[in-house]
Amino acid sequence: MSTRAKATLAVSCATSAFIIWGVHYQQTKERDDMFQGVLRDDERRRGKMQQRQQEFEESQRRREVFERTQTVVSSERS
Repeated sequence: MSTRAKATLAVSCATSAFIIWGVHYQQTKERDDMFQGVLRDDERRRGKMQQRQQEFEESQRRREVFERTQTVVSSERS
C-alpha cells in the first residue's frame, strides 16, 4: 500500500469515527432534552391538579357558607 493510500484510509476512518460519535452525541442530547420536556409536563400537570384541588375546596367552602345562610327550597312537585 502506498503512503497516499494509507493516509486516505486513515482520514476516512477518522472522519467515519467522528461522524459516528457526532450522531451518537446528538441522539443522546435529543433524548435528554425530550426527557426534560416530560419532566416539565409532569410538573405543569401537578401544578394544575393542585390549583384545581384548591379551587374545588374553595367552592366547597363557599357552598357550605351559602347553605348555612340561605334556605334551599326544592322545586320538585310530586
